[in-house]
Amino acid sequence: MIVTAVIDERERETDARASLAELKSLVTTAGGTVMATATQNRPAPDVSTYVGKGKAEEIQTLVEEWEADVVVVNGELSPRQGQSLTARTTARVIDRTQLILDIFADRARTKEGRIQVELAQLTYLLPRLRGQGESLSRLGAGIGTRGPGETKLETDRRHIRGRMDELKKDLRRIRKHRSTIREQKDRLNQPQFTLVGYTNSGKTTLLNALTNEDALAEDLLFATLDPLTRGLRLPSGLSARVSDTVGFIRGLPTTLIAAFRATLEEVTDADILIHVIDATSPEAESEKQTVLQLLNELGAGEIPVITVMNKAETLDEGTVPIVNVDRPWLYVSAKEHHHIGDLHRVMEDELSKQMAFYAIHIPASNGRLLHTIRQTTLVQSETFDEEKEMYKLEGYAFEGHPQVERLKKEGQEP
Repeated sequence: MIVTAVIDERERETDARASLAELKSLVTTAGGTVMATATQNRPAPDVSTYVGKGKAEEIQTLVEEWEADVVVVNGELSPRQGQSLTARTTARVIDRTQLILDIFADRARTKEGRIQVELAQLTYLLPRLRGQGESLSRLGAGIGTRGPGETKLETDRRHIRGRMDELKKDLRRIRKHRSTIREQKDRLNQPQFTLVGYTNSGKTTLLNALTNEDALAEDLLFATLDPLTRGLRLPSGLSARVSDTVGFIRGLPTTLIAAFRATLEEVTDADILIHVIDATSPEAESEKQTVLQLLNELGAGEIPVITVMNKAETLDEGTVPIVNVDRPWLYVSAKEHHHIGDLHRVMEDELSKQMAFYAIHIPASNGRLLHTIRQTTLVQSETFDEEKEMYKLEGYAFEGHPQVERLKKEGQEP
């Protein structure tokens, strides 16, 4: 594969290098091999051919020299640019968005994930139908050919719009079902933590470390696509939920953000976000900014955040943060399970700020209620009065906690 990019002369050189390196990692994730790179410095992409006619000829020379079958552009091509560049090379031309969509199509496992990927692909494809002829209905097994590009429906705009309407209805049904499940969990007073971060920052590895689970964790971009939710018992005994979400990335296609909004609701419904940052990444600051920008776009900018500097097994103790972050923050090694206990305690501390203090008495004979309170509140202290055969519990609970409120009304509040 040939990788090509237009580098804005006003852009920082480190940003340009990081973006290009990321594109090459995406190619590797998609199962491709980068054979050569062609870059061009100019203020903006050419409106017709993206890279300019001279550079397009150079790309075709590289295609012939390396016998490459795909050219990947580090940007989103307009329909006109895609057609013009395709006409000037014998290789298939795809852009960054198509590459990411292809990876998502390959990695989606759940019904919801597959629906969202297909919807995003069709949304991307619809304005690019003109002039493509029968090429869109070809079968293929290579990069950029997975998913709905394998059906003849895409040659007919009306059929595509119909299919998109069907997919949107399916997503609404899934969203309604998810909302029902969420309401049931809310009645259990289980707080929700959600892991967010740049792709390949180690979110899934941290999920495993926090919950002692073994969800798939690979050293690849977008190793996790479908959301994962696992149960967690905090040190106080409180039962909580932790969700892992799809990793963010620079230039995440708007079609993907729109299509995956149902999945990304795991972010907006969180009580606390755990922002995972790769402490070894030289681009950690810009990656952090990318994540914060996308959180704002999703309407999650006001949710409390715990910042976790992950992959810190090679760093010295007491190292200052490599990015500008507000407290609370801490270094951990999810891989080595270092400082996971510290993170559990920080999670409890931050959660208590959203709760109300309580002090109640529970009869020793009511073991079931005692067990419920221990699992659904942050118990800070517990003492037993042998004479009265009563437990005194002090801690924090969400406002309106049914058992706590009932004990107060029944005079079980000390």
